[in-house]
Amino acid sequence: MNKPPETMGERLQKVLANAGVCSRREAERLIEAGEVEVNGVRAKLGDRVSPGDRIAIAGRKVGAWRLKPQQRQIILYNKPEGELVTRSDPEGRPTVFSRLPKLASGRWIAVGRLDFNTSGLIIFTTDGELANRLMHPSRQIEREYAVRVHGEVTQEKLQALVNGVQLEDGPARFEEIVESGGEGSNRWFHVVIMEGRNREVRRLWEAVELRVNRLKRVRFGPIILDSSVSVGRHRDLTPDEVRSLLDAVGIPAERGRGRSRPRGRSGTAPARRPHGRGGPKARR
Repeated sequence: MNKPPETMGERLQKVLANAGVCSRREAERLIEAGEVEVNGVRAKLGDRVSPGDRIAIAGRKVGAWRLKPQQRQIILYNKPEGELVTRSDPEGRPTVFSRLPKLASGRWIAVGRLDFNTSGLIIFTTDGELANRLMHPSRQIEREYAVRVHGEVTQEKLQALVNGVQLEDGPARFEEIVESGGEGSNRWFHVVIMEGRNREVRRLWEAVELRVNRLKRVRFGPIILDSSVSVGRHRDLTPDEVRSLLDAVGIPAERGRGRSRPRGRSGTAPARRPHGRGGPKARR
């Protein structure tokens, strides 16, 4: 007799994605390639699993604690310069994970990275499927940065950056550039990109012979870093922020959770953001 629907468990690829093991598409590829086993038996697409099942990928067991159903949590963290987005560092340098709240179960997943010398907004969640959707290039999620550049900034260089330049890993461009203050050879801009390639903002400016000496992420999709959280601190997303983030990647909002915390103050670069549509700007 077939199991009733409520006892059949969840599809294997969904469980792996929610656990943050990989994206759902990558899980499907691994299953089709025969690299996933459930209770010692090679899995196939369409298989469902329950909490007590043992899952292994390429012979390595996936920890049961990662496979337990988790209540989604999402927080915003204001990363300072001088922290790594990694769980541990052989050189003993500080990492962002050491400042995050402890979880009773599950783990925090960083939605994208910021390099050691870049500060600003990072979203963390316990929902692997949400993290994978937010980071996948097909979703075209905007990332906005406040950047201070050194050198002679000309209109021709700004136009080249929105038209597109060739980097070592392929063409890249800014969706929008808005001037936002500064004097002399150091000027602030707000820029928007749609990808999360390694050091992409810095490399774009370097391609037109300008050097970035300050870089801060101030927005990821609909989530904006403002005075609600100071440097090195975090807060839960508000219910409205959770809904807007889930809407951006097509996840039903009823699964979300968010609550407000007391709001503090934090310093930000002088700016008028592109989403505000103000100030001199270069567009494609």
